[in-house]
Amino acid sequence: MSDWLDHLRALAGQKPVAMAPVAMISVLASEGSAPRGAGTRMLVTAETPFGTIGGGQLEFRAIEQARAILSQPAGAWRVQDYPLGPLLGQCCGGRVRLLVEHLDPARLGWLAHAAEGRVLVSALRPGTIERRVVADAAAPPLSARGDRPREGDVLAERIGQYRRPLYLFGAGHVGQAIARHATGLPLRLCWFDSRPLFETIEGVATVAEDAIEACLADAADDAAVVILTHDHGLDYRLVRAALARPALALVGVIGSQTKRARFLARLHREGVDGPTCARLTCPIGQPGIAGKEPDVIAIATLAQLLALPAPGERVAPQIEPAMSCETRLIGSAGA
Repeated sequence: MSDWLDHLRALAGQKPVAMAPVAMISVLASEGSAPRGAGTRMLVTAETPFGTIGGGQLEFRAIEQARAILSQPAGAWRVQDYPLGPLLGQCCGGRVRLLVEHLDPARLGWLAHAAEGRVLVSALRPGTIERRVVADAAAPPLSARGDRPREGDVLAERIGQYRRPLYLFGAGHVGQAIARHATGLPLRLCWFDSRPLFETIEGVATVAEDAIEACLADAADDAAVVILTHDHGLDYRLVRAALARPALALVGVIGSQTKRARFLARLHREGVDGPTCARLTCPIGQPGIAGKEPDVIAIATLAQLLALPAPGERVAPQIEPAMSCETRLIGSAGA
């Protein structure tokens, strides 16, 4: 999560004043199907990029902006917004807000104190950015829409904090409660709905219903998928698409044991094998937290997500006989 620090220290070397001109691209905020979340950075020299903000057309355009700013004095910066649509090769919508700057070699003293878990504080000044590193401080997330940060603003972020991608489908009452309570948690929200009436809600990317499954193609393997749309048929399509790809951290859908049984029966009819069916979580939510209120469901779901093992964390294997979706259906129906 903080490889950019190693790249920057290598470029700076022991004598920052001799450092070749370097631009830094920082993801300030994102929503929808953004390839990377806030805190992701890459460095760009006239010849070479170091790191990535997700590749594709977004990164290509950002590198262009980074090399353009190298022609300006050291310390120069700008905030740039990129809508994620067909022009950037993105079908699922959303937006990314980037900070592009020409790093000033004389203002890299903060590098000596930067480390994962500490908070990087950046003050936007005319023609420069003043940075310092503190042990701890509030680091509220920034918005990818509305007014962009400008001179006089102070930004804070926790360095290297892992945030699991949460692909949330549905912006109804429960979806809004999940998004509201997820603020401040180590989750990167990628939020989608097919209904245009929700496009004014911050963080929601509206995607045509016949294209929404394609948004799952962008999900990293450590992503959690939570499905709670307004339509059971759409829920099933999203479940089917999520199970058809390599295993994710969680594929969960809101609903009852009856809904689970119906989905498993349909998966069996469509030839889905037992191990794949076993990846479906329905109902969602941490066991033991009861209640049907949106806030209760949201907190139970977030508790379940926070309990997921981190990438690379060893988990004791669950040994059980091979089962088909049909066998699982009979088991759940008899429970």
